[in-house]
Formats: sequence, C-alpha cells, structure tokens
Amino acid sequence: MINNMKLKYKLIFFYIIVVMIPVLIVGIILTSYFRGTALTRAIEQATNNVEKIKSQMITKLRVPTDISNLLYFDDNLKQLVNTRYTNILDVTKAYLNYKDFQNYILQYRELSNIRFFIDNPTLVDNMSVIPLDPVIESRPWFRTVMQSKNIYWLYIPDKESYPISEKGTIKKLSLIRQVSYPEYNRTGVLMVQVSQSELNGMLYQEPFETIITDEQGYIVAAKNPGLVGSTLDAFDIGMDLSKTTKDVLRTTVKGKNSFVIVDELTPQLSVSKLKVISVFETGSILSSANKVSMLGLLIIMGVLLIALVLVYTISFLTTNRLLRLSRQLNQVALGNLNVVSQIDGTDEIGQLSRQFNYMVSSINQLIAQVVESNEKNNALEIAQREIKLKMMASQINPHFLFNALESIRMNAHLKGEKEIANIVRLLGKLMRKNLEVGREKAPMKEEIEMIRSYLEIQKFRYEERLEYMLDCDPRAFDILIPPLIIQPLVENSVVHGLENKEGTVHVSISVAVREEVLEICVEDDGIGISGEKLAEIVKVISKADEEQRSRIGLRNVHQRLTLYYGEEHGLKISSEAGAGTRICFTIPKDHDFRT
Repeated sequence: MINNMKLKYKLIFFYIIVVMIPVLIVGIILTSYFRGTALTRAIEQATNNVEKIKSQMITKLRVPTDISNLLYFDDNLKQLVNTRYTNILDVTKAYLNYKDFQNYILQYRELSNIRFFIDNPTLVDNMSVIPLDPVIESRPWFRTVMQSKNIYWLYIPDKESYPISEKGTIKKLSLIRQVSYPEYNRTGVLMVQVSQSELNGMLYQEPFETIITDEQGYIVAAKNPGLVGSTLDAFDIGMDLSKTTKDVLRTTVKGKNSFVIVDELTPQLSVSKLKVISVFETGSILSSANKVSMLGLLIIMGVLLIALVLVYTISFLTTNRLLRLSRQLNQVALGNLNVVSQIDGTDEIGQLSRQFNYMVSSINQLIAQVVESNEKNNALEIAQREIKLKMMASQINPHFLFNALESIRMNAHLKGEKEIANIVRLLGKLMRKNLEVGREKAPMKEEIEMIRSYLEIQKFRYEERLEYMLDCDPRAFDILIPPLIIQPLVENSVVHGLENKEGTVHVSISVAVREEVLEICVEDDGIGISGEKLAEIVKVISKADEEQRSRIGLRNVHQRLTLYYGEEHGLKISSEAGAGTRICFTIPKDHDFRT
C-alpha cells in the first residue's frame, strides 16, 4: 500500500507517524518530567537550605558553648556567687565589680542574656545572678539539668524562670548546664540565652516555610517570627516528627499536599538535639511548571501544523526534480554514458545530481582502467610464459643424453676410472633435476644437492683454480622454493669469476633463515664487475623485453623472483672490479610451503 502511494502522501503520512505523534508523546512525557523536575529541584533546594541552616546553627551555638566553658571555670564568678554577704551594700559592690556577663553580651551579638541560679540566700536577684527559690527548683528544665552535668539546649517559655512576670520573660533558646562548687558544697545552674533576632535572621530569606524546634517540641526560630514559642503540634504538619532524624516526607500541612524536609543537629558538647524543618506546598511549585508545560504544548502544536503545510509544499516541489533525475538515470541504464544532469540547487537533490555526474564520469574511468588492466594482465601472462619457455629452452634435457651419460659412467667405472665415473654420475644427477623443471616448487635440500653436483663437476674441470663452500641452515632444508633459482647464480659466479683471473677463485653459497625472510647469497672473489657494467646488468635483468638476449640466466632468475614475491625480493647485486661479486635475494616467510 505504501509503495503505491504518491511521494507527497508518503511524506505526510510518515510525518504524522514519525514526527507529529512522537512529538506529542514526548511533549506529554516532558510535561510530566518538568513537573517531577520542579519537585525534585524544590526538594534539593529545601534540603540544601536545611543543610545550610544546620551549619549556620551549629556555628552560632558554638559561641554560647564557648562562653559557658569560660564561665564554668571562672574563679571570679565562683567567688561572687558563693560568698555569704552580710548586707545589701556588699552585694551591690560585688555585682558592680563583676562585669563579665555584661561584657560577653556586648561583645557577642549571638548572646541575649546570661543568668546564674544558685542556692545562696544572701544574694539579690539582679536579672543575672538569681538565688534559688522553690518555684524555680520545681521547673522541669531545672530538674532536668540537675540530674547530670551535661549541656542542654532548651526553649524556656514565658514566666517559667520567674514567678513574677514583671521581672522579665525568657521565651528564648537557652544553653543550660550544671556548675558544681565542691569546696562550697553548692551547685549552680548557668543559663546562656541566644539572641532571638539572630536565630530568626538565619531563616528570614528562606524561600520555604522553615522552623527550628527543640526536643520538647517548642519552635525556637522560624521564618515567621509569630510561630516562635508555639509547639510543633500548632504547626499542623499532620504527622509525628519526634522520632524522625533526617528524611524527606510527603504529607499534608494545614490541609494542603506538601513536602517536609527534616534534619537533626546536635550542638557541640550537648546531649540535646534540635531539628530543622522546611515545608513547601506542591501546588505552588507545580503551578508554574504546569503553565510552562501548557505553553510549550501549544507552541509545539502550532509548529507541527505549520510544518505539515511546509512538508506538503516541499514534497510537491521535490517530486518534479526527482522525476527529472529519474529520467536521466534511465538513460544511463540504457547505456548512454554521455548523460549530464543539470538539476540546479545545493540541497540533497542538487548533490545527487552532481554525484550522478561524478558516477557517470567514474564509470567511464573504470571502464578505461579495466581495459588497461586487462591489457597489462595479458602482457604479464605472456611475459611469464616467455620466461618459462626461455628457462626451459636454456636447459638441455633430452632423455637419450641422460642414458648416454649413464652408459659412459658404467664403462668408466668398469675400467677403474672412479673419478670420471663420479663426475659423470653427478652430471647425470644434474640432468635428472633439469628434467623436472616443470615443477613450481622444490625443497631447498634438493636445490643444494644439485648445486653441490654442479660445483663438483666444475671442480673436476678447473681443479685447484676453484674452491667452494656451501653453508645452509638446516631449518631451511624443507622450505619450498622455485626450482633452478640458485644454480644460475652459482654458474654465473664460476664462469665469470674465473675469467681473466689467475690463481684460485673461491665461491661461497649461504642460506640463512632470518626473522621474516629466507636470505640466499652467492659470493665469489673473482675479477668482479665495474660500476658502469654493473649498472648495465641491473638495467638488463629488470627488462622483460623478448629481444633481450644477454644475461638470460640472471634475467630469468630476477623476473621469476619478482613475479613470485614482488620487486623487493628480486636480485641484489654488488660488485667491485678486481675484488669479487655478491648476489643476494630473499624469500618472504609468508610464502613458505614446507614438504
């Protein structure tokens, strides 16, 4: 059905299936994601704010703790509160002389007041040093602190420190600790009160409703100062947070769905714990996200509708250009390789038009290259045949000659001419190997034996004028090489090395197994070759011209090596006039075929 649809309808159909519907689905998913992200960010922000407030709170409460430690060991305070005064004048003088409380309050803005309670009836209540009475001793905070010597942080409600309200109110978070004086058999209670404005100032700029409570459930600080002094129950969180130390909770606060972030902190040296609680309503967070999501969906719908119109228009315009390109392709299919596409534009269809022209041009070039390659392959094949024919033509291999040599050897042996019989035997062995020239590969061991036979024959001929040495690595014995590939080199060293050379000529043949190649070298200390003649020989052996009639042996060996293994494995000739000649070649290991 799709194949039978027109291109413009295909584009519209696939646009709706592949673009419009997925985009709408993605838009819905993104809307949900944005809502979740908004909540997550709000939770992260509230959590980070709680951590920040927790850190600030610990820092602020460190000052009252340090002051309480100083007062705990203050000898002047000990003398002041434990002295039994005889008249009010002495008490007044003692109070005037002791100014540490006032100095600390003026020096540290975190402090609101410092008070000391002790059982000394000779003292006078001056709002800083207070003698104990039964009402104070009955208060819960006093009984708690008298049970241990730990530091407590508690919120002291109104009128709990004093039975008479005119003496002042507390309504502050206070550090309370027991101070013992064993030498006087007395125990006092030190109360260091924190400035309420400092506590509320930490929460003033918080984006969400944030409070700090003590272990009793009293709100000791809040973004809304009117909440200070009330209990957590009045905040109407809707769940018990007394056992919650650190958590993110989803609940209802004052009837609205909200998130509550709770974290607990323990001031320095204190056994009391404080809680930082932050609350934000989900509706206020999601309302902005919902507005953004709806606006985004409306924009997406508008863009999709506009895009639908553009797709229809572009598909109509594209079809005409594609039809023109299709007609040109048909001409190429019919064999017309002279077609030139002239579709304008730099879009994809314009690029296809240019690529079409490149393709036609490449096809013409490839056809020309194939023709040229075929011609070269034919020429190479003819050259290979020619080399093989020339190589075979250079060998003497009639059977009757081999049989005649056998008859001569037997006759010489019967007459006692053992040396002549051995030479004839070696010559016959050499002839037998030449009869096997049709083989493509021969073991190195057989090639070495044939060379040894040839050298023994030449030794018989030249006697003391020729000395030879054969050095072949035993690992190379079973390696297959082209037959008659070394013998022409040895023959060349013997024949040309002895020319115009008096004395003994030494011929050395070495076969070594290297890491990646098999290296064969034939070396003599004959008359050598001059530089000009050596250059001429290298030029001659590199030619595959049929008309070349000189250096047939070297040329055949070189061209067989290059045909088998490549130019880099051909003959390497080095020589010096009067010093000798060295000819080497290599066979790559990846061409090794063992018997």
